[in-house]
Amino acid sequence: MDGDQARDGFTAAGLAEIPKLLQAAVDAGDLAGMVTLIWRKGEVVQVNATGYRDLEAHAPITRDTMFRIASMTKPVTSVAALMLIEEGKLKLDDPITRWIPELANLQVLRDPSGSLDDTVPAARDITVNDLLTHRGGLAYAFSASGPLAQAYEARLGPPLGAPQSPDHWLKALGTLPLMLPPGQTMHYSHASEVLGFLVARIEGKTLGQVLQDRIFGPLGMKDTAFFCPPGKRNRMAKLYRMDLETGKLVDNSMPHSDRSPAFESGGGGLISTADDYLRFARMLLGKGEVDGVRLLKPATVETMTANHLTEAQLQQPFLGMPYWMSQGFGLGVSVITDAEKHAWMGAGSNGAFGWPGAFGTWWQADPAEDLIAIYLIQDSMPLSPGSVSANTERRVSTARAVQPAFLKAIYAALGK
Repeated sequence: MDGDQARDGFTAAGLAEIPKLLQAAVDAGDLAGMVTLIWRKGEVVQVNATGYRDLEAHAPITRDTMFRIASMTKPVTSVAALMLIEEGKLKLDDPITRWIPELANLQVLRDPSGSLDDTVPAARDITVNDLLTHRGGLAYAFSASGPLAQAYEARLGPPLGAPQSPDHWLKALGTLPLMLPPGQTMHYSHASEVLGFLVARIEGKTLGQVLQDRIFGPLGMKDTAFFCPPGKRNRMAKLYRMDLETGKLVDNSMPHSDRSPAFESGGGGLISTADDYLRFARMLLGKGEVDGVRLLKPATVETMTANHLTEAQLQQPFLGMPYWMSQGFGLGVSVITDAEKHAWMGAGSNGAFGWPGAFGTWWQADPAEDLIAIYLIQDSMPLSPGSVSANTERRVSTARAVQPAFLKAIYAALGK
């Protein structure tokens, strides 16, 4: 074997470049720290714990550091819903009003940016499929525009950490018009929050308990939940934002609770670790099974990780970006459809799937390479009305450029 060859097809020299680029981002002050993990063909190839979980205390990040994974929660909630579909408790084409009557008889804005009073009745109810593919016509405050964005913020609270109970929140959501007609367009939204509350109502439990019983417990994900208990808080990474005037990272951490919050966000509320999320990713890469534990049938995972967007929907921008130029969206995850064009976002084979989080957390599973990559940081970005269009985070080009560089370095170490 070539002396430069590391295990599982990686070159030792290529792998050695990865911790260097991560350390450079910490040294430059762009990020406090990160945990990265590379798994291939049955084993962990490399783990990097770089920088600090707490800058003020000079506390180093470790492999078991816990992160707020934000929208990496969405695939987990989607799997729970798909498990119920396999059991016949609901169907993809079911209207969600069967369980969530608060969202019956909705109105749709004539103009997505227009007056909240200028509406027409929705032609049909939102379906389970609409929620899984974000085609329900819903929005987030930061992904909407005009009066609707302000109304989302005022009536629903922040996208993460909403103070209401699920019932109160769903009732408030039902007072707002849809941004778009159900089924028309993929628009990033509170769809996964609604999906999580639907799952909870069907099961007669909180969403956190459903996920614990069905996913976290069976997979051995011991550090994944909607809150961090006091005994584990010395492992939590603080959430930082860049002060654009001083050029320094400022603590922007969310408050802790001693128990799971009333509002368990199926779209963005989970806390997890690299090794816990690896178990979840391996389950999906294994077509629903990992180490003898099966959660989903292979056919269900194949449906989940296939593109469901139409050609017309793929032409629509995603948060202002040509996101679907090289990938599509399945039932809770994106999937690469043109690996060559996908180079602008990183690297990966056709069929590779995953989904990121707002705080810079990210993962990808690549069936063609039998590869999983996980990248965890805590980089706060604004999630208020107008934040996407205003592009207020000028540092995105530096702090957020580390993740695609990390991914490209992985594939370069494979000779890709």
